[in-house]
Amino acid sequence: MTAASETRRRDDAPPRLRPPAHRVAPRAVVHWTLDYLLAWGAAFALALGAAAWLDEGRRGLLPDWAQGRVWWLPALVGAAGLATVLVAPAWRYRVHRWEVSADVVYTRTGWFAREWLLVPVSRIQTVDTEQGLIERLLGLATLQINTASHTGSSQVAGLPVDVATRLAAELARRAHDLRDDAT
Repeated sequence: MTAASETRRRDDAPPRLRPPAHRVAPRAVVHWTLDYLLAWGAAFALALGAAAWLDEGRRGLLPDWAQGRVWWLPALVGAAGLATVLVAPAWRYRVHRWEVSADVVYTRTGWFAREWLLVPVSRIQTVDTEQGLIERLLGLATLQINTASHTGSSQVAGLPVDVATRLAAELARRAHDLRDDAT
């Protein structure tokens, strides 16, 4: 391979993004664990209720292959829920990152498919902080960044409240200053 073809191959390669600099707060793992526990707990209770209802003489509603297996449903839902509660929060913590630079808000999210989102500060229209009940109990907040484009909007969940409110104020001020400079 010649030096020119090697240089051309490197120039044609897509640029690689580095991970954003900051992780969310470690307490976010507790928040996500409780969220998943509540959601999967409700799903397990529904599956348990459905299995009990079907087992009380309503087997005629089911196909032949499922009649003796109604209790598999809550077992499968419980197993999937347990796996999710044990694995997903730590996985989210490892993947979800954020960074605010002079001109862009950079986030990385995703499970199997990763999403890197760069939101120019000049495009920001509104910046909000949100807190659900569990977030309030844990001292966490979600920073919501909105642009005119839905795909350009971003959020950073699992930030300490003081960090989220400071970033919201700073981003709102910088976006306002950049809009004033452009006119």
